[in-house]
Amino acid sequence: MREGELSVKHKELIATAISIAARCDGCIGAHVAAALKAGASKQELVETIDVAVLMGGGPAVIYGTQALAAVEELAG
Repeated sequence: MREGELSVKHKELIATAISIAARCDGCIGAHVAAALKAGASKQELVETIDVAVLMGGGPAVIYGTQALAAVEELAG
């Protein structure tokens, strides 16, 4: 990931949402951490999780919850 027309932060937010929809535990933690490192706010991540759950349906709720726990742990 590198800066381009989309910032690294936005790319990591997208990757976080895809990780939730794809149900990839390891990906969720890695991309939440990378999004925070790239300057994403806790609220930006919460909204990203919301969109992922909206698009991913019922199964995404479980992974969205895991993503939110990662945000809480890593963002403090």
